[in-house]
Amino acid sequence: MQILERRVYRGPNLYAHFPVIRMNLDLGELEQWPSATIPGFVDGLLEALPSLQQHTCSYGDAGGFVRRLREDSGTWLGHVLEHVAIEIQVLTGAKVSFGKTRSTGATGQYYVVYEYEEERVGEAASDLALDLLHSLLPDGFEGRRSVPDGFDFKSRLEDLIAFAQKRQFGPSTASLVRAAERRDIPWIRLNDQSLVQFGHGRYQKRIRATVTSETRHIAVEIASDKEETNKILGDLGLPVPRQHLVRTADRAVAAANRLGFPVVVKPLDANHGRGVSIDLQSEAAVRAAFDKAQEHSNSVIVETYIPGFDHRMLVVAGELIAVAKRVPGHVVGDGERTIAQLIEQVNSDPRRGIGHEKVLTRIELDYQARRLLELKGYTADTVPAAGEEVYLRSTGNLSTGGTAIDLTDVCHHDNREMAVRAAKAIGLDICGIDFITPDITRSYREVGGGICEVNAAPGFRMHVAPTEGTPRNVAGPVMEMLFPPGTPSRIPIAAVTGTNGKTTVCRMIAHIHKMSGATVGLCTTDGVYIDGERTVVGDMTGPVAAQMVLRDPLVDLAVLETARGGLLRAGMGYRACNVGAVLNVTSDHLGLGGIDNLDQLAELKRIVVEVARDCAVLNADDEHCLRMADYTQATRIGYVTMSPKHDLVRRHIRAGGLAVVLEEGINGDMITVYDRGSHIPLLWTHLIPATLEGKALHNVQNAMFATCVAYAMGVKLENIRQGLRTFDSTYFQAPGRLNVFEELPFKVILDYGHNPAAVRAMASLVSRLDVKGKRVCVLAAPGDRRDADIAEIARHAAPAFDQFIIRQDDGLRGRASGEIADLLRTGLLQAGVAEAKIQIILDEQRSIDAALAACDQGDLLLIFGDNISRCWKQIVRFREDRFAPANRAAATSSVGQLAVGLPSNPTGHLAGQPAGLTGPVNDDRPLDAHPAPAGVVEDARGVRIARDAGIED
Repeated sequence: MQILERRVYRGPNLYAHFPVIRMNLDLGELEQWPSATIPGFVDGLLEALPSLQQHTCSYGDAGGFVRRLREDSGTWLGHVLEHVAIEIQVLTGAKVSFGKTRSTGATGQYYVVYEYEEERVGEAASDLALDLLHSLLPDGFEGRRSVPDGFDFKSRLEDLIAFAQKRQFGPSTASLVRAAERRDIPWIRLNDQSLVQFGHGRYQKRIRATVTSETRHIAVEIASDKEETNKILGDLGLPVPRQHLVRTADRAVAAANRLGFPVVVKPLDANHGRGVSIDLQSEAAVRAAFDKAQEHSNSVIVETYIPGFDHRMLVVAGELIAVAKRVPGHVVGDGERTIAQLIEQVNSDPRRGIGHEKVLTRIELDYQARRLLELKGYTADTVPAAGEEVYLRSTGNLSTGGTAIDLTDVCHHDNREMAVRAAKAIGLDICGIDFITPDITRSYREVGGGICEVNAAPGFRMHVAPTEGTPRNVAGPVMEMLFPPGTPSRIPIAAVTGTNGKTTVCRMIAHIHKMSGATVGLCTTDGVYIDGERTVVGDMTGPVAAQMVLRDPLVDLAVLETARGGLLRAGMGYRACNVGAVLNVTSDHLGLGGIDNLDQLAELKRIVVEVARDCAVLNADDEHCLRMADYTQATRIGYVTMSPKHDLVRRHIRAGGLAVVLEEGINGDMITVYDRGSHIPLLWTHLIPATLEGKALHNVQNAMFATCVAYAMGVKLENIRQGLRTFDSTYFQAPGRLNVFEELPFKVILDYGHNPAAVRAMASLVSRLDVKGKRVCVLAAPGDRRDADIAEIARHAAPAFDQFIIRQDDGLRGRASGEIADLLRTGLLQAGVAEAKIQIILDEQRSIDAALAACDQGDLLLIFGDNISRCWKQIVRFREDRFAPANRAAATSSVGQLAVGLPSNPTGHLAGQPAGLTGPVNDDRPLDAHPAPAGVVEDARGVRIARDAGIED
């Protein structure tokens, strides 16, 4: 049994709308051995993990999973691994329960899917689960893999719990995250500790534990200085102990004598009760306590001892939210057991764990415990009398084994007022007041008491899960402080997916919003843009890019291209969008990543509309998109159709629904909006530059999708019109998307089309354009497409062009050099293209140069490009001067030699290639920043001329 692959999904995905891990598990020989058929397996599993008894599985009741293990022949080990990985995480403190196991279709292989809270803990849980299952198989059992030497599940689990403590949220941060989720406030973890962003974009707030982005730095500095805090509160007449700051043991003893015994000794700036010693009655005790305190701070405070009980009073935004009495860690004697045995009994309480994993922490028999025992004349082997309380801690911190009793409802009004005044005096928005008093139900003015400390990052565990009393929702008021009711926490998000048109539609939507005055965060296949400026270069259509935009504090609105690859690899980078649009579902990337047919591809892309809240925008002309309407929870559905006679859309419109329809009029085609019974003519298609006077029907449809999305997001109609009127398909506004260059005697179009549907759309456009000369095409296909897809690309292109130059991409994606070109050539021949009209030049740069040189005045050249930036630079550098008769002859005679199989020289140029025709193009430099290559000079105008061919470069 082995894990073939493991994927971590960080957002909505094919299996759930929350984070999950998916393993591809190969059972091997164990496919023949379900749980009940393996001798001793079930009993051993339940002995190692008795809490599996609580799993309901498919029965819905506790014990259901155990029934599955035992009944008939049992259940397969992939299903067992799922439950064990979940339960191990639960034992580390995670709140997870979801899982599913399904066959991959291959014999003995299963997709095991389970929920996680912290990624690395979730992965480690599956590794430990796999080792546990192997260890439970009988020696020599077929399919049993080796486990680590000396495998001890209990110790490995404890190690994982300790690891989880470092990785998972502590109780305070976790309570704030849960409070945010109850308020539907999005959150993003910003590091491996407790730094969390609540809200998106411009509305974001941050916390680190319980310090917020609203917490004043000066207030934290004051609270961290116990001496300064004591002075400020004392000057206001609030009850505080008298104290002295010392740096030597002798001065500590002198301070204790001045203050009068008993005293307290504590570090100046430590926390969690570390190094604190109380009720010290002698100089020797002060010296010992000073040494312990100085382990945590060079400066030590000696202060008067205030008798009473330790209470934590939590103040949030100037209001007392909770009060807890903290009882130091202790044991109660029974007259039979030793103190060490009593500690072991206390630690067996299932509520106690390591660190912050559970509501209580284990008691340790350490220095402080032994010191307190020594003061009583006890040791760990002492047997205390029945009912005797033996304290092992001098402070009530939960992190050292203390317990908490909620007393919020009985706290005296004077004590409440005192706590609020203290928090305001220090200036903290979230403040933990440590108040010692004999009785919190009575006024400190009557029974005495004092504030011994003010905490700038108080823990919430004692309030959200007290040992006794009512749990308090202390995180809710923090969220209300950060996001008062009625204030926004989310920026509007538009998510766009589909096989073709995503990038153009996203750019159109972003442009419309920018023209409306918004600062837009845009993710596309060529980068991340913030307010129109590209900040990150590359294919940024996955969850990481989405998080970049949502974390940017400048962004008012996000437009996120959501591609198939990101959804398959890691899911979406956010839990929900306002508007989700699916443009189309056509054949592309099939056979990769487990997506083998259009139905599976549609299910994947459907995720976008499944998590849409306000509106799902669907292509009514695509049956796969239409079916998605049954899966969305969005308030509205908006249909886009290019058929004004679409029956379903007609009924949708008559019911008051939203639709964008292409309608024919006397002046051409009109994009029309229907909504709540209104009929709104928006814009003639020939007025949209990106449609090439309405002839580029795919961009007409893209404009219709952009209209529907923008309208659903509340953009005014006039702003939508203005946005579409000012959006064109130039390289600088939409690189690789129908980029037209008309500064040559012939027209050049550069497009990134790389699948059958995209090639069909461009071929359709070319057939509608008025071309006086010949139509030339530089054709290619990505190497990871199926042979059938490549043949379909050739079939769609064949009727539209008079001449073809076939190239290949720089990256072959697993194909042999020339393999794609041969498939395209065969496809063109089968489609009726004459062999004389087909030329193969594998290198992209050389194929483009050859195509440019082959065109005459009035021709049309369509280039399906791969490296778009490099392609565009080649096109714009191609000068009209090359068409002088002499230069033309030189160029065409040389280009004719460029064919498959020609050797290349050390510079990477094909043999026989004229120096002025080609050369490597550096994508990272501006067009005018390239030095002249060898054999090329610049004239007085800065025009580059090849010495041997007289051709400008």
